[in-house]
Amino acid sequence: MPFGALERQALGPSILKACLARAGVQCDIRYLNLDCAGLVGVHDYVWVAHQLPYTAFAGDWCFTEQLHGAHPSLEQEYMDRILRGEWKLSELDIRRLLRVRSLAGLFLDHCLASVEWQRYQVVGFTSTFEQNIASLALARRIKWRYPNVKIVFGGANWEGEMGLELHRQFGFVDYVCSGESEESLPALVECIRRKKTPAGVAGVVYRAGARSVATGASRPVENLDDLPVPDFSDYFRDLGASGANADVLPVLLFETARGCWWGAKSHCTFCGLNGGAMAFRAKSQARALGELKQLTRQWGVTMVESVDNILDMRYFQDFLPAVAAERMGLQLFYEVKANLSRRHFKLFAEAGVHRIQPGIESMSDHVLALVRKGTTALQNIQLLKWCREYDISSEWNLLYGFPGETRDDYREILALLPSIRFLGPPSACGPLRLDRFSPYFDRPAEFGLRNLKALGSYRYLYPFAPETLRRIAYYFDFDYAPESDPRGFADDVIRYVQGWQNDRETGALTATRRADGQLGLDDRRATATTPGVVLGGLEQAAYEFCDRAHTFDAIRLHLRRRFPDSSFEAPELRAFLESVVANRLMVRQGDRYLSLAIAMGELRSVLEQAERAGPKLPAVLEAVS
Repeated sequence: MPFGALERQALGPSILKACLARAGVQCDIRYLNLDCAGLVGVHDYVWVAHQLPYTAFAGDWCFTEQLHGAHPSLEQEYMDRILRGEWKLSELDIRRLLRVRSLAGLFLDHCLASVEWQRYQVVGFTSTFEQNIASLALARRIKWRYPNVKIVFGGANWEGEMGLELHRQFGFVDYVCSGESEESLPALVECIRRKKTPAGVAGVVYRAGARSVATGASRPVENLDDLPVPDFSDYFRDLGASGANADVLPVLLFETARGCWWGAKSHCTFCGLNGGAMAFRAKSQARALGELKQLTRQWGVTMVESVDNILDMRYFQDFLPAVAAERMGLQLFYEVKANLSRRHFKLFAEAGVHRIQPGIESMSDHVLALVRKGTTALQNIQLLKWCREYDISSEWNLLYGFPGETRDDYREILALLPSIRFLGPPSACGPLRLDRFSPYFDRPAEFGLRNLKALGSYRYLYPFAPETLRRIAYYFDFDYAPESDPRGFADDVIRYVQGWQNDRETGALTATRRADGQLGLDDRRATATTPGVVLGGLEQAAYEFCDRAHTFDAIRLHLRRRFPDSSFEAPELRAFLESVVANRLMVRQGDRYLSLAIAMGELRSVLEQAERAGPKLPAVLEAVS
């Protein structure tokens, strides 16, 4: 249902369809969001789905009258408080949204008339982000017209407590499948067929008289190789028949892992992903390669997005080299952790990974430690540098408002940002969002957070009491304890990033090996103090060694080993490094240094070879550096 992305398949239902087929159950998927786009116009649909602030829930709000009836005063309050007040929408944008909203009833009439719902015993809705109100509105109409049809809901909006409470509030919903449903949905369908109560099926909510009964958490799939290949035939059928076809460029969704291997060790404090299934599981590399080849050949799509929360590091061993060797001509997207090396980026480029989301949320070591990211600011910067070198797009964020931050954290970030301006601004700069399933939600007092309540937008979507909204909500408002309140600390950084996003640096800082073997730095940035710099000997070796961030002691030891007869002293080395930092050719955090210049041509190959050879350091210093 709207407002699901037009260019993407519904991956969960596509896997469930294949699971049901294994069980001998015929299943069809309908992409009615494509019909909605055809009715309201693709550009307006995409604007609502992707360009309006998602926590305003404008897409959901478009269907509230169809679910709850008209409430003029509440609707006016939503426009005044949320759209105009909080998100500063223009009157032109509000009129545009109201036009989309005015077509919601006509769209639902079309949905009811265009599908022979009576042919089906079970109708299931998948609901994530802004799909809930439209889905409920259609489900109610189907149930009213065809009372024998069983209505099932699933998806991220219905996991755990949320699904149980929504089931209580909407009596036309017969069942909920919470969490991973590859086992529970076929078992539930069998219970429906046999007219049995699904009390023994884990991960289901059902109705016992007037009560909503939850059977407990679903069982996560342990061996992902046991899953069938998703069936995307319905998507390409509906896209081909849609009036939106000419305006939609499909992206193929691809799953190789579930859960998060980092989160299983150190759950990032703000992360609500994975719900109750954090344990990391990945498909075998052979299975992943076979599925990727099958799907791309079957559907003729070369834009592929992995839905994994984090890339399995073992995939650098066989999977990515095999994708590179196959020369499949793909453009792949993966979410990754920032602690990658240069060789990983070389392999990304060879395999066609052209875009990544590295989970960068800050450029402060203290803030990164507060949120348990397991990375440092210099690791984040070296990732952005290597992305530029290998022509890989990186989507990163700069978040603020974490309890425990200090003003000094943001003074340090503000001092750092001009040096990396040429690497490109963050995709977004915004405040902490408190999500269900995150440590902040589970243990707010531990982190100096209090008074959690459903995000303000929810009261305009559901006419329920605050305690009910709290059980339905995924996003939450909150207060800081006085001793942990960081509000205002990031103001200067926010202003800087806004200017950065509006006025991007067009120049670059590059490094090349000259004909005489020395290192040439070419600084074409707007803030360049010395456009051309030539380094040789110890200085060149130090700068090239810091292609990856290293401590001062590691740099000094490296130079001692490279130049055993040299008589340089530590103060001389420190003075050189600090002068390079002052000219924004390098950055420093604490006692660690990172070179910023993008390696070009032969130098890139030299640095790749140096990384393969490994640092000639004692184990303890190597680990520190």
